[in-house]
Amino acid sequence: MPLAIPFPAWLKPEVIPGLPVRWYGLMYIVAFGIAYLLYRRQVRERRFPMSDDDLYGMFCYCILCLILGARIFSALVYETDDYYRRQPWLIFWPFRDGRFTGVVGMSYHGGAIGGTFGIISYSLYKRFDPREIGDMFAASIPLGYTFGRLGNFINGELYGRATASPLGMIFPNATPYPAGEQWVQEIAAKVGIPTDNPNTLINLPRHPSQLYEAFLEGILAWGITWMIRNKKPYKGFLFGIYFVIYAIMRIFVEYFREPDAYLGYRIEFVKSVLPPAASHPLLSFSTGQILSFLELLLACLWLIIAARLPDREPIQVYPESGKAAIKNKSSGNQARKNRRKIRKRLH
Repeated sequence: MPLAIPFPAWLKPEVIPGLPVRWYGLMYIVAFGIAYLLYRRQVRERRFPMSDDDLYGMFCYCILCLILGARIFSALVYETDDYYRRQPWLIFWPFRDGRFTGVVGMSYHGGAIGGTFGIISYSLYKRFDPREIGDMFAASIPLGYTFGRLGNFINGELYGRATASPLGMIFPNATPYPAGEQWVQEIAAKVGIPTDNPNTLINLPRHPSQLYEAFLEGILAWGITWMIRNKKPYKGFLFGIYFVIYAIMRIFVEYFREPDAYLGYRIEFVKSVLPPAASHPLLSFSTGQILSFLELLLACLWLIIAARLPDREPIQVYPESGKAAIKNKSSGNQARKNRRKIRKRLH
């Protein structure tokens, strides 16, 4: 019997077989719901001068920007056949070759760009400090991200490289490899998979990299930002530190994750004769690692800039009069008046 964890047979991408409702889509709804509740809690515990109308409007707008950024970035960066570049109007079309596929393919880095644009533009329009809004988002979003990776796991996609470790899992849709190859025989022998016929294709155990990411980039990143949310040294700190944490975690996990077969490694200082499923040389970098490295540089640059901006001292709890702005559920005009009064008192 193979010494590997079998993928749970009861896990199916569809919530109800035969219907176009998938767990992956529901995971996004759960993620947005969790982020909203955590953000609202921060607004209330800090007595931040934001009305419920502004809170709802901001989340709807930022989610829209995030989805647009994630989908467009994925279609233009991760697609190599120019299908969407030649027909950009099909990026959000849920059919392909006459078959319903849903809107497949989202990029974290594209979502980060779209979401950041949404935070900045909405904050400037409503006269909020984008640094404050960004910090509260940074302490809210990571836990929701966990569920996005759980959706990838349920889909049986974005699995890791072949491994003989006790954490190895056999994904039913993973690419099999010929039993005659030496590296396949070595891993198969360690986990107890027979390789008598060299012409047999073997589905080797893989790192469940989706779960690694769910923990490191989701739960752990959220735990850190949430614990220090009231200890930030200046406005904008949490926003930058979250992207630093995510980028480091993503670069690390990518060494366990198999890159997309049609992309491979974008930069290879050391080429390997083995396929990406078998080996990830230290000086070979996937698309996700390159984008995460750029994210890390930009986040560090932002931390330096934010530490030198004027009015950078953080306000942990706003004055008592801020309650009026929080409880105000009527028109946005009254909320704006309350914010102006608070700003005058603070300055």
